[in-house]
Amino acid sequence: MTLPPPEPKSLAMTDSAALADLSFEDALKQLETIVRQLESGEVPLDESISLYAKGDALKRLCEERLNAAKARIEKISLGADGAPRGTEPFNAG
Repeated sequence: MTLPPPEPKSLAMTDSAALADLSFEDALKQLETIVRQLESGEVPLDESISLYAKGDALKRLCEERLNAAKARIEKISLGADGAPRGTEPFNAG
């Protein structure tokens, strides 16, 4: 069995650039589609490998976007009297 030649770096860079332009929601939709395709077991091996790599990139993108969103969220802190006294950084811990 022979494997296809590796993708040119320019194509991989274009894919990365295209992924970076996706919204979180679009990236998640694409990731869900890839997962369904892979779980179906009907995708040829070579295509499965490519889909897995793209899915991994989409997963990382979604994680980065979620982490960035968490960093921007602030929670309202209340004083002893129950009145808002300002905001503080979100701490999911």
